[in-house]
Amino acid sequence: MGQFRLYFELGYKHILDINGFDHILFVIALCAIYLARDWKKIIILITAFTIGHSITLAMATLNIVRVNADWIEFLIPVTIAITALANILKPKPSSSKGIQLNYFFAIFFGLIHGLGFSNYLRSLLGREASIFQPLLAFNIGLEVGQLLIVAIFLVSSSLIVGLLGVNRKEWTLVTSAIVLGMAIMMMIDTKFW
Repeated sequence: MGQFRLYFELGYKHILDINGFDHILFVIALCAIYLARDWKKIIILITAFTIGHSITLAMATLNIVRVNADWIEFLIPVTIAITALANILKPKPSSSKGIQLNYFFAIFFGLIHGLGFSNYLRSLLGREASIFQPLLAFNIGLEVGQLLIVAIFLVSSSLIVGLLGVNRKEWTLVTSAIVLGMAIMMMIDTKFW
């Protein structure tokens, strides 16, 4: 149980690490078009991201896939920028086409995000006899951390849209524009150039 807790906390802290805020930005970009009443859709969306993340994390940890770390560090903010830009270009926050696109972003871009942490996790796992339990614990911790971020974001969104009377579309546009700007800065700051 101690090993499970160790990797659970590692996953939980990974997603909440303010120094590695790329995951936080991506989760916010994914959820920017939703309000608290959409909580079922959001749980599916976040779980899709975790599934994508888990697949490549496991494959990279098992040395099935190897990708240049500089490429991944560049592609992660690209995924954030694309998701935020899609929110800006959507005609309505609740359009079903936009929601379906977000599910695609969640699972496909989750694959890229999973590669971002794989080198570190591979070094932590070292010569573990089985990586199943550590990977499971890490991904459950990741999911819990993501749901905490989503809960905070949705409560904030509901307060701003519901209580302060800010237009929902404007809130989505402002949130997505801020995330887009931060993602562009992250792309510029990568070693890729």
